[in-house]
Amino acid sequence: MITKSIPSLFTVGNLFLGVLSIILAFNDRANGAALLVIIAMLLDGVDGRVARALNAQSEFGKELDSLSDVISFGVAPAFIMYQAAFTDVNPALAWIVTAIFPICGALRLARFNVIEGVPGYFIGLPIPAAGGVLATLALFNRDLNVYLLLLSTLALSYLMVSSIKYPNFKKLGLPRTAVWVVPVVVAAAVVLAFLFPRAIPKFILALLLVYALWGLKKNVERLMPRRRRRKRPGKDEHAHSEHSA
Repeated sequence: MITKSIPSLFTVGNLFLGVLSIILAFNDRANGAALLVIIAMLLDGVDGRVARALNAQSEFGKELDSLSDVISFGVAPAFIMYQAAFTDVNPALAWIVTAIFPICGALRLARFNVIEGVPGYFIGLPIPAAGGVLATLALFNRDLNVYLLLLSTLALSYLMVSSIKYPNFKKLGLPRTAVWVVPVVVAAAVVLAFLFPRAIPKFILALLLVYALWGLKKNVERLMPRRRRRKRPGKDEHAHSEHSA
């Protein structure tokens, strides 16, 4: 029974960090808030693997995971960005853009829970990745134009509810014997995050941006052959008519 509840403890830890990050953002501590979102991403990445390793998967865990993700990677990053960059923008615009992000995140999670996906891929940018990008982007609000940040928030919102395919690394499982090492890894990540509060967000942001842009690139590449195939029949028919003449 205890073993079955271990994955949910990681999920609750994810939720707990999401709530704490909102509190820190309320107190104008965006750096700490963003770091907590990054650590929550780590917990979110291991809870499913721990569940599979322990054969402790359940509908309860699935629903708890989705509810936690809405808070930690939807509400928290949106609020961090609002507090860090949008407070001086037109209130109506800032409120609408801030609200759109967690709404799109919730829609993406709802779709994920009820629609069968494509093996090996996520449909739409996963909310942890989108939330991680948004939370870390907020740390660079002094270096980036506020309207670029507004557009980035809307772009990430769109990517979550889009039909763009992103690689799914869930197949990279976790051996049962390695489950007990996970807390050590998480603790080490927390220590590194607070020892290098500036370097870690930049590194995470770079990785997540590559992931988000990689999905766009792959989908553009898939569209190109279709366009070529559509053009070829016309050319073939034209060549055939000339030969017949």
